[in-house]
Amino acid sequence: MILRQFFRSIHTNCVPCYTSKKILLSKLRKKTGYTIVNCKKALELNDNDIVKAEQWLREQAQAQGWSQAMKLKSRATSQGLIAMITNNNHGALVEINCETDFVARNKKFYDLTKIILATVLKHGMTIEHDSLIKKTMLCTEAISKLYADDGKSLSDHSALTIGLVGENINMRRALCMNVQPGVHLYGCIHPTPVNPVSSSFGRYGAFVALKSDERKEVLGIQLCQHVIGMNPTKIGNAEVDQPHDDVDEEPVMLYQEFLLNPSVSIQQLLQREQVEILDFVRFEMGETLEDKQELDSVETCG
Repeated sequence: MILRQFFRSIHTNCVPCYTSKKILLSKLRKKTGYTIVNCKKALELNDNDIVKAEQWLREQAQAQGWSQAMKLKSRATSQGLIAMITNNNHGALVEINCETDFVARNKKFYDLTKIILATVLKHGMTIEHDSLIKKTMLCTEAISKLYADDGKSLSDHSALTIGLVGENINMRRALCMNVQPGVHLYGCIHPTPVNPVSSSFGRYGAFVALKSDERKEVLGIQLCQHVIGMNPTKIGNAEVDQPHDDVDEEPVMLYQEFLLNPSVSIQQLLQREQVEILDFVRFEMGETLEDKQELDSVETCG
């Protein structure tokens, strides 16, 4: 009788303990996304402290990510995304590259792109300027040194994602564009999202800065689409540039047919809408980088 009670007592005490560990394991796996084996090991090494276990898992993942990043850094990255975000008078365009289209459509790659985009925008909003428009280009080194809201550098975030997806990733370039009040900044991405939002992702991106008495959202986005589709190299000046210049290798935007209504030129459209284009930017995924447009400043672009 005494022996039976002893074993019953052991069984009764162990059940809650086992159940508690199972719940912790389930919570940790759901929160971090790591395998059961890794989560179990993390809990065992940290006396079932779920906070410490999560921290240990992330440190291990980061270390493995950097190790993977060093191994893969020489591999070509010909695929990726152009991402765009606007916030009133501020905007950011970024190009993030990976090895395959499969990873370019991966959620983890999208999540990294969102972090980079938000961080670049936040950085751009700190750039002082006294001109109507300020464009600042950031290349890989400058982007890598920026810190996200969680306190980690973008290079750390990139390395972690490399470890998760198993492909090389290159934060190729970013552009911050700031405008003064009275100038309206518009941006779009192609392919165009079904439900356009302040940030979006595709293979082409553009900004257009318009001077007008009021915001003209539809016109601004249409002009961005024109920039993406027609790829002008400069706005042009009606007093200097002649229509025949557009036949040459330097397409002048003023004399181009409007992409969405070829019966009118951009110059005619602007006159009708009583607006002026002050500047534009165009990004194409994987394009050869040239000084296609003048920049006000460049941060660590070599």
